[in-house]
Amino acid sequence: MHIQSIDHLVLTVNNISDTVDFYTEVLGMTVEKFSSDRVMRTALRFGSQKINLHQTTDQFLPRAYHPVAGSGDLCFLTDVDIQQVMQHLEQRNVEVLEGPVERTGAVGKLISVYIRDPDQNLIEISNQID
Repeated sequence: MHIQSIDHLVLTVNNISDTVDFYTEVLGMTVEKFSSDRVMRTALRFGSQKINLHQTTDQFLPRAYHPVAGSGDLCFLTDVDIQQVMQHLEQRNVEVLEGPVERTGAVGKLISVYIRDPDQNLIEISNQID
């Protein structure tokens, strides 16, 4: 077997509406509704990936063994200059926990800023640097 990429991730959240507002308004993702086993579900789409949302009070099966809101640590790449990202976050009153700082990503060096989403998941927003 050879794994080539990630199709989607699942994020457990306390409130899907609050999560959708944050990820669409702050991070520019789009919301997608889809049906799974005749149940309407919500996902956040960006590029060719998506994050399926599971609410803590309404878990789908199968699921993670201990799904808990706020346990995520995600890194997103953007082609928007990190200084513009900082200005965008400031305009939306999103606290920057750290950054810009240099980090190492999957394919090389990154310049990153760290924030938290409504469930306190750690979100890293990064530019790849040469």
